[in-house]
Amino acid sequence: MRGAKKMQQSMLSLRTPEQRVPVKHPLRAIKKMADDALEAMSARFDEMYSSVGRPSVPPEQLLKGSLLMALYSIRSERQLCEQLDYNLLFRWFLDMGADDETFNHSTFSANRERFIKHDVGQQLFNEILVQAKVAQLLSTEHFSVDGTLVEAAASLKSFRKKDEKPEERPPPDDPGNPTVNFHGEKRSNETHESTTDPEARLARKSNGTTAKLSYCLNGLSENRNGLLVGLCACWWPRARRNEMERWPSSTRPFPARGASRWAPTMATTRRTSSRTADT
Repeated sequence: MRGAKKMQQSMLSLRTPEQRVPVKHPLRAIKKMADDALEAMSARFDEMYSSVGRPSVPPEQLLKGSLLMALYSIRSERQLCEQLDYNLLFRWFLDMGADDETFNHSTFSANRERFIKHDVGQQLFNEILVQAKVAQLLSTEHFSVDGTLVEAAASLKSFRKKDEKPEERPPPDDPGNPTVNFHGEKRSNETHESTTDPEARLARKSNGTTAKLSYCLNGLSENRNGLLVGLCACWWPRARRNEMERWPSSTRPFPARGASRWAPTMATTRRTSSRTADT
């Protein structure tokens, strides 16, 4: 018998978002790991916020929201907040009820500086590493280092001499997008820097490719289970090694500098042919 379409929707629901998520859904294991790590960071969150004033959006929700963006390739905080209105899976992951109001996307921008100042992302990463270490998923015998270039949000027109004064520049033909002629001028990171992003460096991946203002993203992974145990945006090799040395000893998967286990024969080190450009 053909079923009839219901013309009136139910006003009440007796099922929670938790009951609608399949038992074997992969996000369940990820949520447990994230919740345990964030619970260990509760004291850090207390230091970040004032004890008076209007309650903020819980930092746990913002951090897990950023995790959802990485897992589901969500391109912006605005799109994430839009999907929170109708995606019960995302609401469950952020511990939001079906009727809870969705926070505004600008909350991410308002709290990003606070998270960076208190190094929240690094501590969350370290707490996850502790869980992997307790589960004996980390190996000190074999690890790999790899890197790539991440293009900076800065134009080559902003790459100017460090000692150049703004008043010495010729009048622009177009104030909004001036023409810049670099023909015959040798540019290098020792003599030039970007006026809009001074930390970016002019680099290319290989000979014959275009040099661009970029950052060098380096990752360290152990090879037994393929887990990423370190990630930093810096330049090879000194800055990256210094970044590794500042990891907490409880989460470091390999001995510190000077230990006998730190030797070229104990690691397979791989990196791209990214190199600083002199053009």
